[in-house]
Amino acid sequence: MSTAERPTTREVPLKPTESALLFIDVQNFCIRRDGGEFKDMPGAEIAGKYGYYFDRLKSVAIPNMQRLQTAFRVAGMEVLYTTIENLTKDGRDRGLNYKIVGFNVPRGSWDAKVIDEIAPGDDEIVLPKSSSSVFVSTNIDYLLRNLGVKQLVLAGVVTDECVESAVRDACDLGYLVTLVPDACATYSQERHDNSLRVTEGYCRQVYTNALIEEVGAAC
Repeated sequence: MSTAERPTTREVPLKPTESALLFIDVQNFCIRRDGGEFKDMPGAEIAGKYGYYFDRLKSVAIPNMQRLQTAFRVAGMEVLYTTIENLTKDGRDRGLNYKIVGFNVPRGSWDAKVIDEIAPGDDEIVLPKSSSSVFVSTNIDYLLRNLGVKQLVLAGVVTDECVESAVRDACDLGYLVTLVPDACATYSQERHDNSLRVTEGYCRQVYTNALIEEVGAAC
């Protein structure tokens, strides 16, 4: 890329031929009440500690993910997914952090599946990961470059963990990153807002309605 072609700002509208949407960890394991992350927790703990999270997923984040997925597909733009999933059944390949926190999602399990509401199409890419950042434990950088992607749109869970990790790594690898705040969720509004503040220097933040309008105008 010549100096003249190099962007000088992150506020660049999406170009359909150079853009992709990536959903992060929108899977049964951490989205469903009976998923592996929550199934053994008592109801009182779920209501007290995770009530906000499940409410936001149902009323805000998942509906916006569905709308984004539809808009990108209609525009002929790539839609990709990453899920927490071992490459083995016993999880021996997991990163140390996932071993310590107890995240163990066997290869091919129900927990590893993207939720039905945004189920991948039969020619869309799903990448299993065993680390917080998809850029650490998958070949996504190689794939995106093969696909000609220069602008990466991120949505998913949780905002201040795996999503934030992907924002930072994608930025450092030279992608123009767009984060969609109302298509993300974490365990409290405070955590969500804090993450948006600290990632402002790594991405542009565009809400679902505005991004769908941008995608439509670019086609």
